[in-house]
Amino acid sequence: MTTAAVLKVLQPGLCTLVVDNGRPRSRSLGVPIGGAADRTALAIGNALVGNAPGGAALEVALAGPTLVADAELACVLYGAPFDLSTERRPLTVGKTFTLAPGEVLRIGGAPQGARAYLCIRGGLQTSVVLGSRSSLTPLQAGAEISCLSAIIQAHFVRFEEERSAAIVLRVLDGAQADWFPGKGFYGGDYSVAPSSNRMGVRLAGPSLHPLERQMISEPVCPGSVQMTRDGQCIILGMDGQTIGGYPKIAQVISADLDAVGQLRPGDRLKFRRITLDEAERLFREKQAQLRDWLARLRSATIADAPRES
Repeated sequence: MTTAAVLKVLQPGLCTLVVDNGRPRSRSLGVPIGGAADRTALAIGNALVGNAPGGAALEVALAGPTLVADAELACVLYGAPFDLSTERRPLTVGKTFTLAPGEVLRIGGAPQGARAYLCIRGGLQTSVVLGSRSSLTPLQAGAEISCLSAIIQAHFVRFEEERSAAIVLRVLDGAQADWFPGKGFYGGDYSVAPSSNRMGVRLAGPSLHPLERQMISEPVCPGSVQMTRDGQCIILGMDGQTIGGYPKIAQVISADLDAVGQLRPGDRLKFRRITLDEAERLFREKQAQLRDWLARLRSATIADAPRES
């Protein structure tokens, strides 16, 4: 029998959110998709503690929170390699652990990547709005989150891809790609600006300006690469708007959207144009790889049969 527990936020960190897979069916209402910026990391983290891939978890960004619970919690932090510890032991990202009642959990910073997901067995039991528990407002100190008490044996997985000095995002031509003559976009070096957030990743790089055309606002989606009036790019994120009036020079492929969610200020990147057939193949390959990992972790979790409090 499961028992209720409360996870309390002592220090909120830079931007700590409750996330799941968001609200993809509410865009007609002008509501952003929202949810986890790195869907793969959320799914793997949830699998490690025996949850469904889209179970609600805490997304931590750049500098994490300090937390405490009133009961045992079966936990894992998965994603970017954040510093992770309690007052009595160091912990490892990607390895499950049981947080004891009153034990203070501290999530610090990360040397690379931007986000990780604190997944708790049973998921976070926050309110459901438009079919999702995802919040748009960061947690504040003193917030209390309902969850379920459990303990868990140690599982560990390392699924991260190696990051090179310059990240390459693969893209398709955007709806207004032919407004930008020349090849400056694909030959340019870009860096992530400090003003970036979940709505959009702002880039600093070559200044590009479209041909003089009239444009009305039209649908956009996560991964749309818009060109602003000052000639700089914005890659729309999971909290990005549903329509926009800036020309779209490119669209980041679905297989690379998780990489967009892990961009941090100062990261260097380039864009590489591919075909639609390549984009579809890469998506299928990534989904197959994820399904394989989830199946392995599900088998391990069932075999170990974590005991609930």
